[in-house]
Amino acid sequence: MIYNCDSHVGKVRKNNEDYCMGEIIQTDDECIGIFALADGMGGHKKGEVASKIAVESIIDFLKENISKSSGIKMDYLDDVIKQGYNYANQKIYAKSRKDISCEGMGTTLVVAVVYKDDAIIANVGDSRCYLLKGDNFRKITKDHSVVEELVSANLITEEEARVHPRRNQITRAMGAEEIIIVDIFRQKLEKNDMLVLATDGLTGCVEDKDIKRIIMQDKSIKDICDDLINEANNNSGKDNISVILTKID
Repeated sequence: MIYNCDSHVGKVRKNNEDYCMGEIIQTDDECIGIFALADGMGGHKKGEVASKIAVESIIDFLKENISKSSGIKMDYLDDVIKQGYNYANQKIYAKSRKDISCEGMGTTLVVAVVYKDDAIIANVGDSRCYLLKGDNFRKITKDHSVVEELVSANLITEEEARVHPRRNQITRAMGAEEIIIVDIFRQKLEKNDMLVLATDGLTGCVEDKDIKRIIMQDKSIKDICDDLINEANNNSGKDNISVILTKID
């Protein structure tokens, strides 16, 4: 597999509270891709503290615990990912309680672990994971947000959600409580499938059909990430923008 991570401050904000990271680790006979992306909140630059803790903590946790297992089992990985989320959540929560300047900070967190033809995707908040399989492009994760609940209840449409005044209000965040509830999704992967992890700086400014159009270009994944960020900045640029693109080769 190949991947690229990119993050951009946008055109308005002075600091970047997003954080993203990917690593491919080699086992005895296979490689495992671990990808994590977060969108921090809290003001006074503390959102960037929360997002960095979330991403670095869960990647470190997953690297250590996956490598210890003899023979990777996807069912086992489910539990490891949940433990990793709780480990990262506790670190953010403890920091916010101990350091008064970090009080109230939190972050979204979306993670993808790719092994052979399997992907396990986890999320908290409204940072998303999409899958491109052939010509089919769809969102895998479900946002933990006020507008997602309104859409699910058929009270507003997807189009209305994009401009709703509460569109940035999430209902679940890392570090907000001592215990975190994580959503887990499983996907089978084939050659040339692509996973897209993104913060709402992209998904809130670029429609899904345009994300699909851009990632289907015959370009390197680095150039595709650049094009996605440029599109978000051209459309708005009001928020930080982060993208991880992973392709199965």
